[in-house]
Amino acid sequence: MPSRNPRLGILLMMLTMLVFATQDALSRYLAVQSNAITINWIRFAFFAGVVVTFFASRAGGLRAVLATNAPGLQLARGLALITQLSIFVYAFTVLGLAEAHAVFSVYPLIIVTMSALILREKVPLLRWVAVGLGFCGVLVLLRPGFGVLHPVALLVLCGATIFALYSVLTRLVARHDKPETSLVYIALIGFLALSLVVPFFWKPVPFRDWGWMALLCVLGSTAHGLLIKIYELVEANVVQPLAYLQLAFATAYGIFLFGERPDLWTWIGMAILILSGAWAARIGR
Repeated sequence: MPSRNPRLGILLMMLTMLVFATQDALSRYLAVQSNAITINWIRFAFFAGVVVTFFASRAGGLRAVLATNAPGLQLARGLALITQLSIFVYAFTVLGLAEAHAVFSVYPLIIVTMSALILREKVPLLRWVAVGLGFCGVLVLLRPGFGVLHPVALLVLCGATIFALYSVLTRLVARHDKPETSLVYIALIGFLALSLVVPFFWKPVPFRDWGWMALLCVLGSTAHGLLIKIYELVEANVVQPLAYLQLAFATAYGIFLFGERPDLWTWIGMAILILSGAWAARIGR
């Protein structure tokens, strides 16, 4: 589909990346006061409530939008997303925003690899070169063998792989279901799955922080709405390289709000990942 308003789409994508980074900063703060499982359960409870209320009021009701031709894929992608989010929010409290985001930035390159293996897509040779460079960036970040490898950094790498799998599953399920069906299942599966485990991890959010918790919930729903609008205005490949702005914004939050100080090798690894990911996104377009 041709772009309808690429300039507005690009501006909204930049705003969306700022919203996502703001979510991450709030999640980092709130998870320290409580924990990742509790924070994510509250987020998904709000998200599910908004989605269910919205679609229940439309023609056909909730039953129509819940009709799926790929229940297994919907379940798998829902579980993948909440697993990744829980890993990521926990990592914020240990590694900080900058380093966690730096390692996580490998996910677009993992998507390229999974697209070839799972979706059987043809990947140009130069894109494979970009993937190789990106994984060199990961090695710079992790620095195995130099006594600086943090176990949680490896956990973030696993989270990036899980998120890449979620992205590939989303593309697979798009062949069977409408976008609104996938949105509802993400909200409901996330809420129900976290509801099963939250009693074992529950730690109340301090009363003084409920304003920040409410803002986090609102921003989460806003970000999903912005993404839907963006893809109505502009082709995905035009705005995909701008996803790295989330890393830039999150790093800025980490430095100025939480006093994080990424070392030189972290900056170098970030730069390699951003350049290789942006290059991979542009090759063959």
